[in-house]
Amino acid sequence: MTVPPPPNAVFSAFSFLGLVFVSVPMYWHLEAWNTGTCLYMAWTGVQCLNLFVNSIIWNGNAINWNPVWCDISTRIFIGANVAIPAASLCINRRLYHISCVKTVTRTRAEKQRAIMVDLSIGLGIPLLQMILQYIVQGHRFNIFEDIGCYPFTYNVTLAYPLVFIWPLIISVISAAYCVMTIRAFAKRRSDFNELLSSNRNLSLGRYFRLMCLAGIELVCGIPLSCFSLYLNASGGVEPWISWQNTHSGFSRVDQVPAIIWKNVPELMTSLELSRWLTVLCAFIFFAFFGFADEARKHYRSAFYSVCKRLGYTQVGSAGTGLSGSSGYKGSGPYPQMVGSGRGLSRPTINTAAKAKRDSLTSFSDQLSTSIYIGDLDEKNYQAYSPTDANSPSTASNSSLPTPEDEHRRHSEFLQPPALTRPDRVLPISSARRCSSGPYEFEGHEEGKPRGHDAV
Repeated sequence: MTVPPPPNAVFSAFSFLGLVFVSVPMYWHLEAWNTGTCLYMAWTGVQCLNLFVNSIIWNGNAINWNPVWCDISTRIFIGANVAIPAASLCINRRLYHISCVKTVTRTRAEKQRAIMVDLSIGLGIPLLQMILQYIVQGHRFNIFEDIGCYPFTYNVTLAYPLVFIWPLIISVISAAYCVMTIRAFAKRRSDFNELLSSNRNLSLGRYFRLMCLAGIELVCGIPLSCFSLYLNASGGVEPWISWQNTHSGFSRVDQVPAIIWKNVPELMTSLELSRWLTVLCAFIFFAFFGFADEARKHYRSAFYSVCKRLGYTQVGSAGTGLSGSSGYKGSGPYPQMVGSGRGLSRPTINTAAKAKRDSLTSFSDQLSTSIYIGDLDEKNYQAYSPTDANSPSTASNSSLPTPEDEHRRHSEFLQPPALTRPDRVLPISSARRCSSGPYEFEGHEEGKPRGHDAV
C-alpha cells in the first residue's frame, strides 16, 4: 500500500519557512567570509523559493501558464541538484584545511585564492551541470499538478555520466574530506584551540556545527544519491542513439495531473523526494546555526531595533530594559524607566531649568534637574483619589508635572526674555516737534481717549 503524500499546502508552508530559515543567518556568515556556508544558504534558499512559487501557481492545476518561468525554474532545479552537495564539499574542504593547519589565510592573496576555489566548486559545477543536462534533455519541460515545472532528462545511457552520477561523486568526495577532518582533529587536538584562536571568524562551537552539517553528507548524501540512481534505473534505460533522436519534438510540454503521477509509486516517490529534501536541508541548517550564541545576539539586536522604531528605548540591564514613549508628542522631556536595583522600575522625571522672564541667562535647552520618585518620602505620599481635597498633590507644592505642563514650561523657557518693560506706550501721533528745542513728547496713558474723543 502506497502512503499518500502530504497536502500541497503543507509543502508550500514548509518551503516558505525553509526560505526564511536559511535567509536569517546570511548576514553574519557573509561578515565572516564563510564562502561554503554562504553558498549552501544561497542555493538552498533559491531552490526553496523556486519550489514555493511552483507549488502556489500550479496548486490544483497543470496548465502551462508561463513557459519562460518554467525554463528558468528547471535550470535552477538542475543546478541546485548538485549545488547543495557542492557547497557541503566546500565546507568539508575548509574544515579539513583548518584541522591540518593549512587554514588560516594570513594574507589577502591567500584569502582571495580560497574564495575563488570555493566559488569554482559551488558555482562552477552547477553551471556546468546545467549545460551538460541539455545534451540529454528530451523535451522542454514537464508540468506536474501541485508540483509545477520539472526538468525532463531522457533516461538514456549517456545521462548517467553527464547528469545522474554527479551528486553521488560529490557526496563521496565530501565524505572523504569529512573522515580526514575527524582523523586530523583527533591527532592534533592539543594544537586545535590555539589554531582556532588565531582565526577570529571561526570559534570552536561554529567549527563543530559546520562539521556536523557537512557530516550529514556521510550519513545521508551517499545513500540518497544511490537511491536516486536506483529509481532512475528501475524505470528502464534507453540506449543513446543521436542528438537528433534525443531532441526530436523538443518543444513538447507534458502536463501530468496529480491523479496520474500519484498512482505511480516510483514516480511519486522520486518527485516528492526531490522537493522535500531541499526543505529538509534548510531546516537542518537552521537547527545547527539558528540557535547559536551569535544568532541569539543578532536576534536581540534586531528586537531592540524594532522596539526603538516603535518608540521604545533600551535604558539598561538592571530594570525592565525597555521604556515606552506612550502617546506623548510634546517637545519636552518625557519620563523614562530606570532600574531600582530591586527588580522593579521607577519613573524618572527630567525637568528643565526655568529662567526668570527678565534675566539674561543662556538660552540653552539642556535639562538640569532630575527628580527620582524613589528618593521622596514615602510616608507623605500615600495612595489617594484625584478628588480628595487633602491629597498630597493638592497640599504640596512639589507635585509632579503633567506632560502638558512640561510642554508649556519648555515653550516659555525657549522664548527670549524681554530686556525692558515700559510703563507707557507712546503713539507716533502724540509726538510734536518744537521749533526752539529738542523733541517734546506729549504722552497719554494707554487706553485713555484724546482730542474730541475725550470726555
